[in-house]
Amino acid sequence: MEYRRLGKSGLQVSALSLGSWLTFGNQVPDDVAESLMVHAYEAGVNFFDNAEGYANGNAERVMGQILRNQKWERSSYVVSSKVFFGDGGTLPNQTGLSRKHLVEACNAALKRLQLDYLDLYFCHRPDPTVPMEEIVWTMTHLIQQGKILYWGTSEWPADQIMEAHLVSARDHLIAPVMEQPQYNLLERKRMEQEYALLFHKYKMGSTIWSPLASGLLTGKYNNGIPPEARIASKDLGWLRDLVMQQDKIDKATAIGKVAQEAGLSMVHLAIAWCLHNPNVSTVILGASRVEQLLENLKALSECPKLTAEVLDKLDLITK
Repeated sequence: MEYRRLGKSGLQVSALSLGSWLTFGNQVPDDVAESLMVHAYEAGVNFFDNAEGYANGNAERVMGQILRNQKWERSSYVVSSKVFFGDGGTLPNQTGLSRKHLVEACNAALKRLQLDYLDLYFCHRPDPTVPMEEIVWTMTHLIQQGKILYWGTSEWPADQIMEAHLVSARDHLIAPVMEQPQYNLLERKRMEQEYALLFHKYKMGSTIWSPLASGLLTGKYNNGIPPEARIASKDLGWLRDLVMQQDKIDKATAIGKVAQEAGLSMVHLAIAWCLHNPNVSTVILGASRVEQLLENLKALSECPKLTAEVLDKLDLITK
């Protein structure tokens, strides 16, 4: 396993990590979730990603029990949570980024995960109803209290991340260290253009998600949606609409041909391509089967096959 610094921080995270969205506490049984974490950990993965909104908090409960079962040294792994969507409550202050919800959600995540502190704590979406000063001050206080070690953002516009840095500098507070955006061959603009100044000026890290574009970059949707596919479920219609767009399918088909010519599986090419970006600290993998996870982890060793010629071909398709 390769380890990378999380931006300019001193924290090292595995280049490939394991996420729990849509799987833990929902689509996979708890014993499968445990097997996934154990195999990932044994392969050198040290970062496990979670959020209050995943399965309304159940993903954190499942992960917390696994961590308790395994009794790994706390210094050997990194755990995140994210705050914004809440854990199922819909009353005022049960969602968003108010000081009240930030603090209460952090405490709830620690309880579900059975941890004394979170390594990474993300503001899962921007909240225009809350002053930036309130968000930055609260995150700084949580760090000072030892409840979190680093804070960051997820899917924030660059101008709001910039504002958080400016408030931090002005008030001598702790600035966000990382952003968690979607990034893959079909979603490039935000990471490569919008965030370019942030990476250059503030040396931010990134924990990118959806390297396979919700399965589109596996090639399995080129001829329609298989009945057993995750996005075939009724409650994921919104994701299905995002994925099943003809222009994206056409690009995925073309990417598959490049992968074949390079002697790579489409999955390995897609993950390795994300790793090729020096501003990517870690690529979050999702998996519902151990075999799937182990296969995806092999992408790291395939990075040398991404020659300049292969990268140029991919640019012609996706830029």
